[in-house]
Amino acid sequence: MSNSVFLEAQKLVKYYRQGNLDVSVLKGIDLVVNQGDLIAIMGASGSGKSTLLHLLGGLDEATSGDVLLDGCKIRDLGQQKLAAIRNKSLGFIYQFHHLLAEFDAVENVAMPLLISGVSVTHARKKAKQLLERVGLGHRLHHKPAELSGGERQRAAVARALINNPKCVLADEPTGNLDSASAEQLYQLMVELNKEMAVSFLIVTHDQALAERMDTVLHIEDGLITA
Repeated sequence: MSNSVFLEAQKLVKYYRQGNLDVSVLKGIDLVVNQGDLIAIMGASGSGKSTLLHLLGGLDEATSGDVLLDGCKIRDLGQQKLAAIRNKSLGFIYQFHHLLAEFDAVENVAMPLLISGVSVTHARKKAKQLLERVGLGHRLHHKPAELSGGERQRAAVARALINNPKCVLADEPTGNLDSASAEQLYQLMVELNKEMAVSFLIVTHDQALAERMDTVLHIEDGLITA
């Protein structure tokens, strides 16, 4: 674990307007993610876990409070600069892999590099290397429909890592996997954390996954408890 703070939440508050009511989700979250951390966030359905992840990733805006990404306040960045920093510094994994059906594994994994302007040759080469690292070297040219659930999620992990992010934000990454595939994904994330010093911040209901992390936090009543 490093002492280099990469991602920080400061007094994050989030509420939604429903009719004449303000529905409070987060009530002042403080959180620090150092480079190399393995953190699980647990909580009941509707507790705000996914909302917190979206705020940390710059995918949604807080009602008040700040998110600092690599020392920069997200609210002070324009959309273009935020998108560039997010593409370079953060990786995202979702419960539903969000692979593009018409593209094969290499093309899906290479996509973030291509978006950032890297050459097709380099992007495909790196995508192949990452797919081999996550155990999909034999499935490079298969489309998502031709991959198992576990294979699709491993491809999603490779895509999340393609830009050498400092942190990966994962929202219920094992939620749709059988126990054997989930176990493979647990091991993979822990290995990648050690090999690449990439932080993983994982929102999960999966107690077995949470126990593999260095730190387990709980969201309850809009606040984080250890």
